[in-house]
Amino acid sequence: MSTMRAKSWLDLQALLFADSWDGQIGRFRSRQAYRGLSDVNYSLETTLMRLGGDYTQLERHLIRNFKKYAHRSMVEKDSIWHWLSLAQHHGLPTRLLDWTYSPYVALHFATENIEHYDRDGVIWAVNYLLAHQQIPKQLSDKLDEEGANIFTMELLSESVNSLEQLKNLDNEDYTIFVEPPSIDDRIVNQYGMFSIMPDANCLLEKWLAKHPELWNKIIIPAELKWEIRDKLDQGNITERVLFPGLDGLSRWLQRHYSPKSL
Repeated sequence: MSTMRAKSWLDLQALLFADSWDGQIGRFRSRQAYRGLSDVNYSLETTLMRLGGDYTQLERHLIRNFKKYAHRSMVEKDSIWHWLSLAQHHGLPTRLLDWTYSPYVALHFATENIEHYDRDGVIWAVNYLLAHQQIPKQLSDKLDEEGANIFTMELLSESVNSLEQLKNLDNEDYTIFVEPPSIDDRIVNQYGMFSIMPDANCLLEKWLAKHPELWNKIIIPAELKWEIRDKLDQGNITERVLFPGLDGLSRWLQRHYSPKSL
């Protein structure tokens, strides 16, 4: 575990790619999952947690009714994991948490909200290879059998077919990282993945605190946000690309032409 504060744009690049060298293959291949937040004080809560109330009891009702009213042709396979991916993608509160392979996509989400430019942002980086050393043997054997480092929804479905079964695999909490199906260009362009925990009550932050070897935090100083944002825009990391369509285009134009005084 380490918490680092970026001093400049160049220092930020070094921090983001610090652990990307893979000596076994002689290539720069990061094994980090990244999540960017516009406020350093935001926690790693799921949208289900933010729903409030007795959200763990509400989860099954949310999923059941989503499946009931969603058009069945929208889901690739009739598994709980495909339904959860589709629901998360369309804004339903779920236990899934969004991550990305791309540090620059994470930087986008840490700097997209110009109303938060008076406060520090943060990039969380979690090593999914090390995280998967903590998962139950039934799941790790499946990854080994496939020769994979991360689950797909299909691969997870072959091992676990319900949230209850996921929870009953082990008495301890754990975290798995899963690539969503390519439902549309937004998922593809954001280079996305999800984290899933077997207990909807478990806050990922608390679990990570027990495993300090798995993660780093990079603090994005408020005073650097405009420079980072402008350079991401020049690099074509924008809402127009990450949210293809007229909505993303409008969000990009609104932010791009907002005065710096905001």
